[in-house]
Amino acid sequence: MYEISMIRGDGIGPDLADSASSVLGAMGRLGAEFEIVPLDAGDGALKKTGKALPDETVSAIRNSDACLKAPVGESAADVIVVLRRMLDLYANIRPAKSYPGMNALRDDIDMVIVRENTEDLYTGKEFDLGDSAVALRIISEAASERIARHAFETAERRDGAKKVTCVHKSNVMRITDGLFASTCSRVAKEYDIRFEEMYVDACAMNLIRQPEKFDVIVTTNLFGDILSDESSQVVGGLGMAPAANIGDDFALFEPVHGAAFDIADSHIANPSSFLLSIKMMCDWLGAKHKDDACTNAGRRLESVIFDLVKSGVKTRDIGGDQNTAQFTQKIIDAL
Repeated sequence: MYEISMIRGDGIGPDLADSASSVLGAMGRLGAEFEIVPLDAGDGALKKTGKALPDETVSAIRNSDACLKAPVGESAADVIVVLRRMLDLYANIRPAKSYPGMNALRDDIDMVIVRENTEDLYTGKEFDLGDSAVALRIISEAASERIARHAFETAERRDGAKKVTCVHKSNVMRITDGLFASTCSRVAKEYDIRFEEMYVDACAMNLIRQPEKFDVIVTTNLFGDILSDESSQVVGGLGMAPAANIGDDFALFEPVHGAAFDIADSHIANPSSFLLSIKMMCDWLGAKHKDDACTNAGRRLESVIFDLVKSGVKTRDIGGDQNTAQFTQKIIDAL
């Protein structure tokens, strides 16, 4: 029995959290049992408690086996960015995979972007100098090495091309990106994995031109943020895009999209991104605890979503007629 802390979020977040809770309950039939601890964070929590991330929420997350986070609203940075730093969740993992019946550029895309999650311009070290402003870009060898190792270990576990592409811009940012690129190149020598380097502008172009050529991309925080959203659109949109924030001892899983206040309370949100995040959580828990039942339950969940979408059972945002509850029930029935 795994204890899962679940941030219910804002906007469509509660609908997605209800869907996820129902599916997690059904996965008990597959030998993976979960106890859900519902938590407040985000705009609603800020209004009620004065904090977007209340202390009791942080405590419950620390005491859980893993965290699922539904999307939150305008206070998102005060939730997810704080949790990434607090829990040292240094690897942001964004799969981009073609699903049938989606508006993907090709039907053979299957890549993962491994993004460094703690450094770069996202440390927020900015300074107002009156008539100009300065931001510090921090890249360290230690953080570059651990994200590189995570990328190569990800490539080893995958069934893909066994290739890691290091994306940077060292021809311009010679010191910071030079350090990142040289560290990735050094780590590459320890693995029996194909390794290549690519400038970020070329990578952005090739994600459109030849997305099927990528397996695992490793890059810095800002570039990874941009490229991972691009890769989601390459495979048909954010509705099927999960994400993980992984550290050495803890991990948080979330959908990529936002709280979509324009459709809040209409119960038509697509839960797939959040449910595919559960699949990623099962992979992580299964590997950490050597729990094949948990791993297999996650794979079964992904397979069910794949088969439903392929058969035309879809939510409205991707061309179907199912609302959130109906689509969730179809998944539970298939499980």
